Amino acid sequence: MSTGTALAVDPHVVTCTLAPRYEAVRTARDFARTTLNRWGLGDLFDDVALVASELVTNALRHAVGARPDPGHLAADLAAIPTQGGPQQSMDGRLPIRISLVHRAPQVVCAVSDPSSTGPVAREADFVAESGRGLHLVDSFSRSWGWHPLAGAGKVVWALFEAEDPAAVRAQDAIGRHRRSA
Repeated sequence: MSTGTALAVDPHVVTCTLAPRYEAVRTARDFARTTLNRWGLGDLFDDVALVASELVTNALRHAVGARPDPGHLAADLAAIPTQGGPQQSMDGRLPIRISLVHRAPQVVCAVSDPSSTGPVAREADFVAESGRGLHLVDSFSRSWGWHPLAGAGKVVWALFEAEDPAAVRAQDAIGRHRRSA
Protein backbone atom coordinates (compact mmCIF):
# COMPACT_ATOMS: atom_id res chain seq x y z
CA MET A 1 0.00 0.00 0.00
CA SER A 2 1.32 3.36 -0.95
CA THR A 3 1.20 6.22 1.47
CA GLY A 4 1.09 8.66 -1.40
CA THR A 5 2.25 9.29 -4.91
CA ALA A 6 3.62 12.67 -5.77
CA LEU A 7 3.68 13.84 -9.36
CA ALA A 8 6.39 16.43 -9.57
CA VAL A 9 6.34 19.47 -11.81
CA ASP A 10 8.21 17.33 -14.33
CA PRO A 11 5.87 14.51 -15.47
CA HIS A 12 8.92 12.40 -16.27
CA VAL A 13 10.03 12.26 -12.62
CA VAL A 14 7.58 10.46 -10.32
CA THR A 15 7.92 9.12 -6.80
CA CYS A 16 5.87 6.83 -4.60
CA THR A 17 6.37 6.56 -0.83
CA LEU A 18 6.01 2.96 0.34
CA ALA A 19 4.70 1.58 3.60
CA PRO A 20 7.30 -0.40 5.60
CA ARG A 21 5.72 -3.82 4.95
CA TYR A 22 6.09 -6.51 2.33
CA GLU A 23 2.99 -5.43 0.39
CA ALA A 24 5.19 -2.50 -0.67
CA VAL A 25 6.80 -4.77 -3.26
CA ARG A 26 3.46 -5.20 -5.05
CA THR A 27 2.79 -1.47 -4.72
CA ALA A 28 6.16 -0.73 -6.35
CA ARG A 29 5.32 -3.03 -9.28
CA ASP A 30 1.88 -1.43 -9.70
CA PHE A 31 3.47 2.02 -9.57
CA ALA A 32 6.00 0.97 -12.24
CA ARG A 33 3.26 -0.46 -14.50
CA THR A 34 1.11 2.67 -14.26
CA THR A 35 4.02 5.04 -14.79
CA LEU A 36 5.61 3.16 -17.69
CA ASN A 37 2.24 2.80 -19.44
CA ARG A 38 1.61 6.55 -18.99
CA TRP A 39 4.96 7.20 -20.67
CA GLY A 40 4.20 4.74 -23.48
CA LEU A 41 7.01 2.45 -22.27
CA GLY A 42 4.98 -0.56 -21.18
CA ASP A 43 7.42 -2.87 -22.96
CA LEU A 44 9.96 -2.11 -20.20
CA PHE A 45 7.61 -3.24 -17.44
CA ASP A 46 8.88 -6.80 -16.95
CA ASP A 47 12.51 -5.75 -16.46
CA VAL A 48 11.73 -2.65 -14.39
CA ALA A 49 9.22 -4.55 -12.21
CA LEU A 50 11.71 -7.31 -11.46
CA VAL A 51 14.42 -4.81 -10.52
CA ALA A 52 12.02 -2.64 -8.51
CA SER A 53 10.86 -5.74 -6.62
CA GLU A 54 14.42 -6.67 -5.74
CA LEU A 55 15.42 -3.17 -4.66
CA VAL A 56 12.32 -2.67 -2.50
CA THR A 57 12.73 -6.14 -0.97
CA ASN A 58 16.35 -5.31 -0.11
CA ALA A 59 15.26 -2.02 1.46
CA LEU A 60 12.65 -3.81 3.57
CA ARG A 61 15.04 -6.57 4.65
CA HIS A 62 18.21 -4.63 5.25
CA ALA A 63 17.23 -1.02 5.86
CA VAL A 64 13.94 -1.27 7.70
CA GLY A 65 14.36 -4.76 9.15
CA ALA A 66 13.19 -8.24 8.35
CA ARG A 67 9.92 -7.75 10.24
CA PRO A 68 8.53 -4.23 10.38
CA ASP A 69 6.79 -3.69 13.72
CA PRO A 70 3.03 -3.66 13.01
CA GLY A 71 2.43 -1.79 16.26
CA HIS A 72 4.39 1.19 14.96
CA LEU A 73 3.07 0.94 11.41
CA ALA A 74 0.12 3.31 11.86
CA ALA A 75 2.33 5.97 13.44
CA ASP A 76 4.95 5.48 10.72
CA LEU A 77 2.37 5.83 7.96
CA ALA A 78 0.85 8.93 9.50
CA ALA A 79 4.27 10.54 9.78
CA ILE A 80 5.46 9.81 6.24
CA PRO A 81 4.84 12.78 3.96
CA THR A 82 3.32 12.32 0.51
CA GLN A 83 5.21 15.20 -1.04
CA GLY A 84 8.28 17.26 -0.42
CA GLY A 85 11.92 16.70 0.31
CA PRO A 86 13.82 14.29 2.54
CA GLN A 87 11.38 14.48 5.44
CA GLN A 88 11.51 11.86 8.16
CA SER A 89 9.03 9.79 10.13
CA MET A 90 8.42 10.60 13.79
CA ASP A 91 11.12 8.14 14.89
CA GLY A 92 13.67 9.91 12.65
CA ARG A 93 13.82 7.26 9.92
CA LEU A 94 13.55 8.15 6.27
CA PRO A 95 10.76 6.32 4.43
CA ILE A 96 11.30 3.93 1.54
CA ARG A 97 10.56 5.60 -1.79
CA ILE A 98 10.61 4.39 -5.35
CA SER A 99 11.21 6.91 -8.11
CA LEU A 100 11.10 6.54 -11.86
CA VAL A 101 12.82 9.06 -14.10
CA HIS A 102 12.44 9.12 -17.88
CA ARG A 103 15.03 11.00 -19.85
CA ALA A 104 14.87 9.62 -23.38
CA PRO A 105 16.28 7.23 -24.26
CA GLN A 106 16.71 6.04 -20.66
CA VAL A 107 14.64 5.23 -17.59
CA VAL A 108 16.07 5.14 -14.08
CA CYS A 109 14.43 3.18 -11.28
CA ALA A 110 15.68 4.40 -7.89
CA VAL A 111 14.79 3.18 -4.40
CA SER A 112 15.77 5.24 -1.38
CA ASP A 113 15.78 3.90 2.17
CA PRO A 114 16.93 4.89 5.66
CA SER A 115 20.12 2.80 5.79
CA SER A 116 23.45 4.36 4.86
CA THR A 117 25.00 0.93 4.29
CA GLY A 118 25.45 0.16 0.63
CA PRO A 119 24.27 -3.03 -1.04
CA VAL A 120 26.78 -5.86 -1.40
CA ALA A 121 26.40 -8.50 -4.08
CA ARG A 122 27.17 -11.88 -2.58
CA GLU A 123 28.66 -14.73 -4.51
CA ALA A 124 25.81 -16.56 -6.18
CA ASP A 125 24.70 -19.63 -4.24
CA PHE A 126 22.22 -21.36 -6.52
CA VAL A 127 20.78 -23.58 -3.79
CA ALA A 128 20.15 -20.71 -1.35
CA GLU A 129 16.64 -19.26 -1.16
CA SER A 130 17.91 -15.68 -1.28
CA GLY A 131 21.02 -13.70 -2.11
CA ARG A 132 20.72 -13.42 -5.88
CA GLY A 133 18.77 -10.15 -6.02
CA LEU A 134 21.63 -7.87 -7.00
CA HIS A 135 22.72 -10.37 -9.66
CA LEU A 136 19.22 -10.06 -11.14
CA VAL A 137 19.41 -6.27 -10.95
CA ASP A 138 22.74 -6.43 -12.80
CA SER A 139 21.36 -8.82 -15.43
CA PHE A 140 18.13 -6.96 -16.20
CA SER A 141 19.38 -3.36 -16.15
CA ARG A 142 22.02 -1.67 -18.27
CA SER A 143 23.87 -0.58 -15.13
CA TRP A 144 23.18 0.00 -11.44
CA GLY A 145 24.77 1.59 -8.42
CA TRP A 146 24.10 3.39 -5.18
CA HIS A 147 24.84 6.70 -3.51
CA PRO A 148 24.60 7.84 0.12
CA LEU A 149 22.11 10.60 0.83
CA ALA A 150 23.07 13.73 2.74
CA GLY A 151 22.61 13.10 6.44
CA ALA A 152 21.33 9.54 6.36
CA GLY A 153 20.05 6.93 3.99
CA LYS A 154 20.95 5.88 0.49
CA VAL A 155 19.50 5.52 -2.97
CA VAL A 156 20.04 2.41 -5.10
CA TRP A 157 19.40 2.95 -8.80
CA ALA A 158 19.19 0.93 -12.01
CA LEU A 159 19.35 2.29 -15.55
CA PHE A 160 17.29 0.94 -18.47
CA GLU A 161 17.39 1.75 -22.15
CA ALA A 162 14.04 2.92 -23.49
CA GLU A 163 13.35 3.71 -27.07
CA ASP A 164 11.05 6.60 -27.87
CA PRO A 165 7.69 5.04 -28.89
CA ALA A 166 7.31 7.52 -31.78
CA ALA A 167 10.76 6.58 -33.11
CA VAL A 168 9.91 2.86 -32.87
CA ARG A 169 6.64 3.41 -34.77
CA ALA A 170 8.48 5.43 -37.42
CA GLN A 171 11.15 2.73 -37.73
CA ASP A 172 8.46 0.06 -38.02
CA ALA A 173 6.72 2.08 -40.75
CA ILE A 174 10.01 2.47 -42.65
CA GLY A 175 10.73 -1.25 -42.28
CA ARG A 176 7.25 -2.21 -43.55
CA HIS A 177 7.59 0.18 -46.47
CA ARG A 178 10.96 -1.27 -47.49
CA ARG A 179 9.66 -4.84 -47.31
CA SER A 180 6.74 -3.99 -49.57
CA ALA A 181 8.82 -2.13 -52.14
